[in-house]
Amino acid sequence: MGEVLVSMEHIMKSFPGVKALDDVSFEVQSGEVMALLGENGAGKSTLVKILSGVYEKDDGKLTIMGREYETLNPKQARDAGVAIIHQELNMCKDLTVAENMFLGREHVKGIVLNNSEMESIARKYLDELGVDIDPRETVGNLPVSKQQMIEIAKALSVNARILIMDEPTSALTSREIKELFAIIERLKSQGCGIVYISHRLEELSHITDRVTIMRDGKYITSGDFTSFTMDEIIANMVGREIKEKFPRVSCPKGRKIFEVSGLNAGKSVRNINFSLYEGEIVGFAGLMGAGRTETTRAIFGVDKKESGTIILDGREVVINSPADAIKAGIVLAPEDRRKDGLCTKLSIRENLALPNLDLVCNKGGVINKDKENRLCDEAVQNLSIKTPNVDIDAISLSGGNQQKVVVGKWLARNSRVVMFDEPTRGIDVGAKVEIYNIMNKLKEQGIAVMFVSSELPEVLGIADRIIVMCDGRITGELMANETTQNEILKYATQFESKL
Repeated sequence: MGEVLVSMEHIMKSFPGVKALDDVSFEVQSGEVMALLGENGAGKSTLVKILSGVYEKDDGKLTIMGREYETLNPKQARDAGVAIIHQELNMCKDLTVAENMFLGREHVKGIVLNNSEMESIARKYLDELGVDIDPRETVGNLPVSKQQMIEIAKALSVNARILIMDEPTSALTSREIKELFAIIERLKSQGCGIVYISHRLEELSHITDRVTIMRDGKYITSGDFTSFTMDEIIANMVGREIKEKFPRVSCPKGRKIFEVSGLNAGKSVRNINFSLYEGEIVGFAGLMGAGRTETTRAIFGVDKKESGTIILDGREVVINSPADAIKAGIVLAPEDRRKDGLCTKLSIRENLALPNLDLVCNKGGVINKDKENRLCDEAVQNLSIKTPNVDIDAISLSGGNQQKVVVGKWLARNSRVVMFDEPTRGIDVGAKVEIYNIMNKLKEQGIAVMFVSSELPEVLGIADRIIVMCDGRITGELMANETTQNEILKYATQFESKL
């Protein structure tokens, strides 16, 4: 048994209307990966934010490296050897990679910043991770996967003894995940304690030593990973048995609802042609950079189209902006829900009502409270949004419930085409099933459903038909019940010859 690096006993934390942590105990030892598991809203993020000094505990005992802390701020936590990689990346997009890595602990030479030294150190830690990123590059120009690796390099650069990883692989490729796991093994051998939060339960067997499971803000159980079956872990997380991870509903294939022809938008969307029919869900598969997200953005009018025709219910629709798409009945639940799908500083009520003002306002432009209340109540009830009320800020919700708010605002419009981009990214197994059930309901209602996912089991489990993309092109179209992961990957790697 290793040295106890962190001990949290009987921790309590409440927010207005919500008891986030109720008598939770937690421990991390040196040289181990402790997986902290639970559904969205279980209290995992609140617990590690107390450990990293973001939140103050209301009650309980917190000990780090043998020293007890009554209160703790982020600088004290960092000085004590705690580093955290947040699920939602906290980076200054207009600063360089090196500037982000050393923000708040800049190296100076006399009275000026020593940029060359910071860039040299940044390059050292990036090289250790095996990622080719120029420390002088502006962070905003980099994809999410590389920003994630920068956050990991930043945590390594502070020589942390306790490293908290909150969904660290959610935006990484399989190769980058393998590299990350190698880094984790090296950190373990150096005596670090790692708190690993992930909803990708299939990852746990590769790196996890022990698990702690939470539910509804309470400690449920803990123990060696090998002493639990995966079904036992899931049952402890959700408080019930998940009988079917990928619930599928059979519907007869109906008429064509939606057609995209000759769609071109930059290098990532090239001559895209596909159709959607009643009674089916279409999954878009492919590797990172294949152009799937860019395709949804071009259809929705976020990105400018160079050419292409969009036909809905037999009529051509012209979409030059998201407002045009929404008016036509075509909506998108985007990949980055906090950045593109929600106004996190507004309430749930305001987020649900904002794109539906034409539905809840009277002729004079004044919001009809009865209509607004009805819209909000239906969204909370139909989507099982867990919240004490609809007037709390959206940022206070768990990831899964934020996703439900994004979906809820579009369902209120009786939309004809609903596009989901990575709808289950960063949400737990129970919330995933709820999202799948929402997609199935839309399918049963004759609404055209398409979704982008990097999880091949998810695409095979939920989609009826699968469209595969590579290099901005559609390279394959397959029936889900007639194909395999290997066949999907074959089409996903049909790169054009650059020679």
